Amino acid sequence: MSTATLLFALDLIGTFVFALSGAISGVKNKLDAFGVGVLAFVAGNAGGVTRDLLIGAVPPAAIHDWRYVAVSLVAGAVTFVWYPNVKRLQPIVLLFDAAGLGLFAVAGTQKALAVGLNPLVSALLGMLTGIGGGVLRDLLVNEIPVVLRADLYALAALAGAAVVVAGHAAHWPPAMSTIAGAVLCFVIRLIAIRRGWNLPPARLTGTDAAADSRMRAPRG
Repeated sequence: MSTATLLFALDLIGTFVFALSGAISGVKNKLDAFGVGVLAFVAGNAGGVTRDLLIGAVPPAAIHDWRYVAVSLVAGAVTFVWYPNVKRLQPIVLLFDAAGLGLFAVAGTQKALAVGLNPLVSALLGMLTGIGGGVLRDLLVNEIPVVLRADLYALAALAGAAVVVAGHAAHWPPAMSTIAGAVLCFVIRLIAIRRGWNLPPARLTGTDAAADSRMRAPRG
C-alpha cells in the first residue's frame, strides 16, 4: 500500500469516527437534522481542514473530495435516526473515538512531513489534526472544549505524532511508524478513560476562590 493510499484511508476512517461524536453532541443538545449534520461535518473535518490550510494544501481535502462530506453526513444521519441505539453503544463509540484520535494524529503528522515541514511542527500539526474537530464542535454548542479540561486527549495525540516523527528520522517504513503511533495514542487515551487520568487543573488561592464565589453568587 502506498503512503498516499494509507493516508487517505486513515483520513476517511477518522472522519467517520469523529463525525459520529459530533452528531451525538448535536442530538444531545436537541439540534435539528441540519444542525446535527453540521456538527458531524465540523467534528469530522475541522482538524484536517486547519492542517491543510496551514501547510498550503488548498483546497483542503475535506472540501475538494466529496467523499469526506459523504462520510460525515452518513455518520450524522445514522446518529440522528438511530440515536438510542448509538447511545447504547457509547462505550464502543469511545473506543472508536480513541482510535480516530490516533488515526488523525498520525495521518496529520505524515502529511506534514510529506510536504517537508520540520519534525516539531509536523508533530504539532498532527496533534492539531486530532483535536481540532472536537474543539470546534464543543465551541459550537457553547461548551468548554474537552481537550482543555479533561483527559489526556491532546497529549495522547502528541505522543502518537512523536512516534511518527521518530520513525521518519530513523527511516522506518511509513506504514510501520504510522501503525505504531496510532496504537500508542489509542492505548494512552484508553487507559486515561478507564482510570480517569487527567492533568492537574489550575487552582485558585483562598482569596481568589472567595472572590470567584462572590461573583458567581445569585444577586437578589
